[in-house]
Amino acid sequence: MSNNLLVLSAAGMLVTAFLMVGQKALFTAIRLYGAQSWLLGVVAVTIALADDRPPLFVTAALTAGLKGLLIPWFLMRVVDRIGIRREIEPFLNVPASLLICLALTVVGYRVSTGFPEGARGVAHHVIGVGLSMLLIGLFLMVTRKKAVTQILALLTVENAVFLIALGITSGMPLVVELGISFDVLLAVLVLGILVHRIVDRFESMDVSRLSQLKG
Repeated sequence: MSNNLLVLSAAGMLVTAFLMVGQKALFTAIRLYGAQSWLLGVVAVTIALADDRPPLFVTAALTAGLKGLLIPWFLMRVVDRIGIRREIEPFLNVPASLLICLALTVVGYRVSTGFPEGARGVAHHVIGVGLSMLLIGLFLMVTRKKAVTQILALLTVENAVFLIALGITSGMPLVVELGISFDVLLAVLVLGILVHRIVDRFESMDVSRLSQLKG
Protein backbone atom coordinates (compact mmCIF):
# COMPACT_ATOMS: atom_id res chain seq x y z
CA MET A 1 0.00 0.00 0.00
CA SER A 2 2.74 2.46 0.98
CA ASN A 3 4.73 1.60 -2.16
CA ASN A 4 1.71 2.27 -4.36
CA LEU A 5 1.08 5.61 -2.63
CA LEU A 6 4.75 6.52 -3.04
CA VAL A 7 4.74 5.75 -6.76
CA LEU A 8 1.43 7.58 -7.33
CA SER A 9 2.62 10.68 -5.46
CA ALA A 10 5.91 10.77 -7.35
CA ALA A 11 4.05 10.30 -10.65
CA GLY A 12 1.70 13.13 -9.68
CA MET A 13 4.70 15.40 -9.13
CA LEU A 14 5.97 14.59 -12.62
CA VAL A 15 2.52 15.33 -14.06
CA THR A 16 2.47 18.75 -12.36
CA ALA A 17 5.87 19.51 -13.90
CA PHE A 18 4.53 18.69 -17.38
CA LEU A 19 1.42 20.79 -16.75
CA MET A 20 3.61 23.72 -15.71
CA VAL A 21 5.49 23.45 -19.00
CA GLY A 22 2.22 23.53 -20.94
CA GLN A 23 0.68 26.30 -18.84
CA LYS A 24 0.76 29.98 -19.75
CA ALA A 25 -1.48 31.32 -16.96
CA LEU A 26 0.80 32.31 -14.08
CA PHE A 27 -1.81 31.77 -11.35
CA THR A 28 -2.41 28.22 -12.55
CA ALA A 29 1.32 27.51 -12.73
CA ILE A 30 1.73 28.72 -9.15
CA ARG A 31 -1.13 26.47 -7.99
CA LEU A 32 0.49 23.54 -9.79
CA TYR A 33 3.71 24.20 -7.88
CA GLY A 34 1.70 24.20 -4.64
CA ALA A 35 0.12 20.85 -5.56
CA GLN A 36 3.56 19.50 -6.44
CA SER A 37 4.85 20.50 -3.01
CA TRP A 38 1.89 18.85 -1.26
CA LEU A 39 2.61 15.63 -3.15
CA LEU A 40 6.25 15.89 -2.05
CA GLY A 41 4.97 16.15 1.51
CA VAL A 42 2.93 12.97 0.96
CA VAL A 43 6.09 11.21 -0.26
CA ALA A 44 7.94 12.31 2.88
CA VAL A 45 5.11 11.13 5.17
CA THR A 46 4.90 7.77 3.38
CA ILE A 47 8.64 7.18 3.76
CA ALA A 48 8.49 8.30 7.41
CA LEU A 49 5.79 5.71 8.13
CA ALA A 50 7.47 2.93 6.14
CA ASP A 51 10.99 3.46 7.55
CA ASP A 52 10.00 4.73 11.02
CA ARG A 53 11.75 8.11 10.62
CA PRO A 54 9.85 10.68 12.79
CA PRO A 55 11.99 13.68 11.65
CA LEU A 56 10.50 13.29 8.18
CA PHE A 57 7.10 14.26 9.60
CA VAL A 58 8.58 17.67 10.46
CA THR A 59 10.05 17.86 6.98
CA ALA A 60 6.67 17.01 5.45
CA ALA A 61 4.94 19.68 7.55
CA LEU A 62 7.53 22.29 6.48
CA THR A 63 7.13 21.27 2.85
CA ALA A 64 3.34 21.47 2.94
CA GLY A 65 3.20 24.71 4.92
CA LEU A 66 6.07 26.62 3.36
CA LYS A 67 6.16 25.39 -0.22
CA GLY A 68 2.57 24.25 -0.50
CA LEU A 69 0.89 27.32 1.02
CA LEU A 70 3.12 30.26 1.97
CA ILE A 71 5.29 30.56 -1.15
CA PRO A 72 2.35 30.12 -3.61
CA TRP A 73 0.37 32.73 -1.66
CA PHE A 74 3.31 35.16 -1.81
CA LEU A 75 3.88 34.60 -5.54
CA MET A 76 0.18 35.06 -6.32
CA ARG A 77 0.24 38.37 -4.45
CA VAL A 78 3.27 39.45 -6.49
CA VAL A 79 1.50 38.53 -9.75
CA ASP A 80 -1.72 40.21 -8.62
CA ARG A 81 0.06 43.47 -7.74
CA ILE A 82 2.01 43.53 -10.99
CA GLY A 83 -1.04 42.71 -13.09
CA ILE A 84 0.78 40.48 -15.61
CA ARG A 85 -0.97 37.12 -15.50
CA ARG A 86 0.16 35.20 -18.61
CA GLU A 87 3.34 33.99 -20.26
CA ILE A 88 2.68 35.22 -23.79
CA GLU A 89 5.81 34.47 -25.80
CA PRO A 90 8.05 31.69 -24.48
CA PHE A 91 11.18 30.91 -26.47
CA LEU A 92 9.64 27.56 -27.54
CA ASN A 93 5.98 26.81 -28.19
CA VAL A 94 4.07 24.39 -25.95
CA PRO A 95 4.02 21.29 -28.24
CA ALA A 96 7.77 21.47 -28.84
CA SER A 97 8.42 22.05 -25.13
CA LEU A 98 6.32 19.02 -24.14
CA LEU A 99 8.12 16.79 -26.64
CA ILE A 100 11.50 17.89 -25.29
CA CYS A 101 10.32 17.31 -21.72
CA LEU A 102 9.18 13.82 -22.69
CA ALA A 103 12.69 13.13 -23.98
CA LEU A 104 14.16 14.58 -20.76
CA THR A 105 11.94 12.20 -18.76
CA VAL A 106 13.36 9.25 -20.66
CA VAL A 107 16.86 10.54 -19.96
CA GLY A 108 16.06 11.00 -16.26
CA TYR A 109 14.80 7.44 -15.90
CA ARG A 110 17.77 6.12 -17.84
CA VAL A 111 20.24 7.96 -15.62
CA SER A 112 18.43 6.75 -12.47
CA THR A 113 19.53 3.18 -13.21
CA GLY A 114 23.08 4.32 -12.53
CA PHE A 115 22.29 4.72 -8.83
CA PRO A 116 22.53 1.55 -6.71
CA GLU A 117 19.06 2.36 -5.31
CA GLY A 118 17.71 3.36 -8.70
CA ALA A 119 17.99 -0.02 -10.36
CA ARG A 120 15.25 -1.69 -8.34
CA GLY A 121 11.72 -1.32 -7.01
CA VAL A 122 10.04 1.86 -5.87
CA ALA A 123 13.33 3.75 -5.51
CA HIS A 124 13.78 3.51 -9.27
CA HIS A 125 10.55 5.44 -9.84
CA VAL A 126 11.25 8.02 -7.13
CA ILE A 127 14.78 8.74 -8.33
CA GLY A 128 13.69 8.62 -11.98
CA VAL A 129 10.92 11.17 -11.35
CA GLY A 130 13.31 13.36 -9.35
CA LEU A 131 15.93 13.43 -12.11
CA SER A 132 13.26 14.02 -14.76
CA MET A 133 11.82 16.94 -12.79
CA LEU A 134 15.33 18.35 -12.32
CA LEU A 135 15.89 18.37 -16.08
CA ILE A 136 12.40 19.75 -16.78
CA GLY A 137 12.90 22.53 -14.22
CA LEU A 138 16.19 23.54 -15.82
CA PHE A 139 14.56 23.44 -19.26
CA LEU A 140 11.67 25.60 -18.04
CA MET A 141 14.14 28.06 -16.56
CA VAL A 142 15.93 28.70 -19.85
CA THR A 143 12.91 28.71 -22.18
CA ARG A 144 10.57 31.11 -20.35
CA LYS A 145 10.85 34.89 -20.28
CA LYS A 146 8.71 35.85 -17.28
CA ALA A 147 10.58 36.21 -14.00
CA VAL A 148 7.84 34.49 -11.97
CA THR A 149 7.92 31.45 -14.26
CA GLN A 150 11.67 31.23 -13.81
CA ILE A 151 11.21 31.39 -10.03
CA LEU A 152 8.76 28.49 -10.27
CA ALA A 153 11.28 26.57 -12.38
CA LEU A 154 13.96 27.12 -9.74
CA LEU A 155 11.58 25.94 -7.01
CA THR A 156 10.72 22.86 -9.10
CA VAL A 157 14.44 22.05 -9.30
CA GLU A 158 14.62 22.34 -5.50
CA ASN A 159 11.66 19.97 -5.10
CA ALA A 160 13.34 17.55 -7.51
CA VAL A 161 16.60 17.57 -5.52
CA PHE A 162 14.65 16.89 -2.32
CA LEU A 163 12.78 14.01 -3.99
CA ILE A 164 16.06 12.48 -5.19
CA ALA A 165 17.44 12.78 -1.64
CA LEU A 166 14.38 10.96 -0.31
CA GLY A 167 14.81 8.20 -2.88
CA ILE A 168 18.52 7.71 -2.22
CA THR A 169 18.88 8.37 1.51
CA SER A 170 15.29 8.38 2.88
CA GLY A 171 15.73 12.03 3.78
CA MET A 172 18.38 14.43 5.01
CA PRO A 173 19.04 15.42 8.65
CA LEU A 174 16.43 17.74 10.14
CA VAL A 175 18.88 20.59 10.69
CA VAL A 176 19.78 20.46 6.99
CA GLU A 177 16.10 20.55 6.02
CA LEU A 178 15.49 23.56 8.27
CA GLY A 179 18.44 25.38 6.70
CA ILE A 180 17.24 24.59 3.18
CA SER A 181 13.69 25.72 4.01
CA PHE A 182 15.01 29.02 5.34
CA ASP A 183 17.19 29.49 2.25
CA VAL A 184 14.26 28.79 -0.07
CA LEU A 185 12.02 31.26 1.76
CA LEU A 186 14.72 33.94 1.71
CA ALA A 187 15.43 33.34 -1.98
CA VAL A 188 11.75 33.67 -2.90
CA LEU A 189 11.45 36.92 -0.94
CA VAL A 190 14.53 38.37 -2.64
CA LEU A 191 13.37 37.22 -6.08
CA GLY A 192 9.92 38.71 -5.42
CA ILE A 193 11.53 42.06 -4.69
CA LEU A 194 13.66 41.68 -7.83
CA VAL A 195 10.52 41.06 -9.92
CA HIS A 196 9.02 44.30 -8.61
CA ARG A 197 12.19 46.18 -9.55
CA ILE A 198 12.20 44.70 -13.06
CA VAL A 199 8.56 45.67 -13.59
CA ASP A 200 9.17 49.19 -12.24
CA ARG A 201 12.08 49.65 -14.63
CA PHE A 202 10.75 47.97 -17.79
CA GLU A 203 6.98 47.72 -17.14
CA SER A 204 7.34 44.00 -17.90
CA MET A 205 8.47 40.75 -16.25
CA ASP A 206 10.38 39.77 -19.38
CA VAL A 207 13.91 39.06 -18.10
CA SER A 208 15.31 39.24 -21.65
CA ARG A 209 14.95 43.01 -21.37
CA LEU A 210 17.70 43.05 -18.74
CA SER A 211 20.15 43.06 -21.63
CA GLN A 212 19.19 46.70 -22.13
CA LEU A 213 21.11 47.50 -18.94
CA LYS A 214 24.41 46.82 -20.70
CA GLY A 215 26.40 50.03 -20.92
